[in-house]
Formats: sequence, structure tokens, C-alpha cells
Amino acid sequence: MSYENILLEKENKLAVVTINRPQSLNALNAKTIQEISSAMDELNADESCRVIIITGSGEKSFVAGADIKEFSDFGQEKAEELARNGHNTLFNKIENTSKPVIAAVNGFALGGGLELAMACHIRYASENARLGLPEVTLGLIPGYGGTQRLPKLVGKGIANEMIFSAKMIPALKAKEIGLVNEVYPIEELLTKTKELANTIANNSPMAISKAIQAVNLSDTEKGFESEIKYFGELFEMNDKKEGVAAFLEKRKPNF
Repeated sequence: MSYENILLEKENKLAVVTINRPQSLNALNAKTIQEISSAMDELNADESCRVIIITGSGEKSFVAGADIKEFSDFGQEKAEELARNGHNTLFNKIENTSKPVIAAVNGFALGGGLELAMACHIRYASENARLGLPEVTLGLIPGYGGTQRLPKLVGKGIANEMIFSAKMIPALKAKEIGLVNEVYPIEELLTKTKELANTIANNSPMAISKAIQAVNLSDTEKGFESEIKYFGELFEMNDKKEGVAAFLEKRKPNF
């Protein structure tokens, strides 16, 4: 499938989705959201792809936010539809996909850009990255999951401070509060992200898929029961048989 606003590259067991709108600092408009969603569908159907990386083109911006021009004249009904469609089309899809998604945050990750990064399972950032949710400066609140995912990552107090103040924070501060996992020089970011992705790709895709489901339920009443259920289900799957056999035979598993 061909895309206009994103680049899709496949490399062994990895795929890199690059948001490619440098003229607007990779801002998310409706077409870009749909294209990323379509790429996710394509990669989820590709059995050779084990891990997905999402990043932005250039060194200035991961995603500088949503494209405000698209919704500047919306009323309540259309605004709610915009947010709901965003959740269903992309952000929830990323969070609940069966394959790990890593955000390589290169530069600005603001508003919808930070929300996109937070929907991913893991976040690496470049040293020049700046992260924030500036929506209240527009008389709005985050609409693509920012008020829900940020508190789970950094706690309610820090989330409130970031949302209420609309301040950007640097990458090292983001790591300190647990918003990103690691910080690297911009020229090393994608290489380091691919190193992690390759490590993950060598592990059991069946187990990782169940782990994603279990972790996503960790703050619900179903969390512990789901872990028990998925743990049991894996005992009937080939990956568990191969993993245990490899351990007993003192060799690397071939998943």
C-alpha cells in the first residue's frame, strides 16, 4: 500500500513507521491518523513483523501536535466525534495491538504527538526532545487519551502539573518521571531503538501478545485473573513448548 504522509520500512523482523510531514513539524491531521492506522493493520497482518517503531521525519519533531486548522471551527458534536474517531482509529489500536510498538521520540512531542507516544508500549527519546500537553492554552484539554494515559505513567500529581501548566519538559526530565524509558543523542536514537526492538523480536511473539493484554489490564479488577488465564493459555501453545525445550537442551529458542 502507498502512503502520502508516512513512510513505511520493513527490516527483518522490524518495521519503522515515519510520520513525514516536515513542513508542519509532522502534525497529525485526519489523513495522517488514517494512514498510520492502515499501516498498523498492514503490519499486524504481516507475520514476519514482530516489533513496530514509530518516529517522525527530521530532527526537530516527532509530532508537534494535532493539525489545529482542521478543527478550529468545530462545535461540540463534531469535536466529540473527532476525539472518538481518533481513539478508535489509532490510539487505542496502538495500545491494544498484539505486537510491541516503540516510539522513537525525535524532537517535539506535543499535544497529540505526546498522546501518540503514550499510546505506544515503550518510549525512547532524543536529547533534544521536548514533551508536553499545551491544550489548555487553547481553551481545551487533551482529547486523544492524554488525561488518561499520562497519570498512569507519571502519577496524578505530575500529570496535573503538566496538563494545567501546559509547560514542555526536556527529555531527561521525562526520563526522571518515567514518561520515557531512555534518552540518547539524536544521531543514536533510531539505532538504539532498533537494538531494543531486535532484542524483543527474538522472544516469543505469543507470550509478548499475552503480556501486552495483561499489562493493559493491570489497573483494572480483571488484572490478576487475566494474568492467570493468559499464563495458562500459553501452556497449550507451541512457543511455550519450544521455549522450555530450548532451556532444557541449553540452546537458544527458535520462535
